[in-house]
Amino acid sequence: MSSLLSVAAGVLVILVLYKVHVIVPQQSRYVVERLGKYHGTLEEGFHLLLPFIDKVAHKHTLMEESIPIGEQPCVTQDNGIVSVDGILFVQVLDPYKASYGSVNPRESVIDLAQTTTRNQIGQMMLDETFKNRNEVNTAVVDQLDQAAEPWGHKVTRYEIKNIIPPDETIRDMEKLVAADREKQATILRSEGERQRVINEAEAAKADVVLASEAELDKQVNEAKGEATAIKEVAEATAKAIELVGEAITKNGGSEAVGLRVAEQYVTEFGKLAKESNTLVIPSNLSDISGMIAAATTVFEKSGAHTT
Repeated sequence: MSSLLSVAAGVLVILVLYKVHVIVPQQSRYVVERLGKYHGTLEEGFHLLLPFIDKVAHKHTLMEESIPIGEQPCVTQDNGIVSVDGILFVQVLDPYKASYGSVNPRESVIDLAQTTTRNQIGQMMLDETFKNRNEVNTAVVDQLDQAAEPWGHKVTRYEIKNIIPPDETIRDMEKLVAADREKQATILRSEGERQRVINEAEAAKADVVLASEAELDKQVNEAKGEATAIKEVAEATAKAIELVGEAITKNGGSEAVGLRVAEQYVTEFGKLAKESNTLVIPSNLSDISGMIAAATTVFEKSGAHTT
């Protein structure tokens, strides 16, 4: 009988120790009530409670927690309807307020986040909701942080995950995007065509300039060539006349010149007779010797002048 009592006593002690000891994890707080009234907040570590008098009424974590905000319809300022969902990040700062500030602070924060989101979306046009997410996020955090302070919570941030417009609105937006892309493509094509025309005009202008410069260079070179040729012909002619003059002054030069002049005279007169049906014969044709003498006199004077 005594052994049974000993066993029962041992079991009772174990049960009592099990009920009275509490181990609080890291970054956690336990709220203890004594006889139904708040008694204290336990921090990390090992703690002993009074059996049947003290109890752990609430357990809180101090780590940041993410709370999903379910999808809800929101009406924009221009009567557009979008479905919005998000995620809210909260953290317990005061375990006492978190335990007694609200019956269910988590649900309260979710409801307030949805209400604030609807209010912010309702102040925007439909197309503004997609590009002003940060404004909605900031407004929700500001309002929730003030409202959640009596509940012992701090709202660190809020992020909208999705903004989903109706299917009809999506189709209209896709058409608008396609039209805008086509507009941009048309502008790019026109700019490309314009640039092509400009490039061709500049190329044609460059060709004309090069052609005119080449023509100018050609004319200059031709003029220089003609001038050089004239100069060389004149110098050759002058040299020939000089040589003829020198030849005349030598012995027999005058007779040779006379003979050459007579030869040329007869040859050229013969050509004239062949090329023309009508021939006018000079009256002094028979006086060839007189012509030779006149030509000789001229050459002699030229030779004397050159010397």
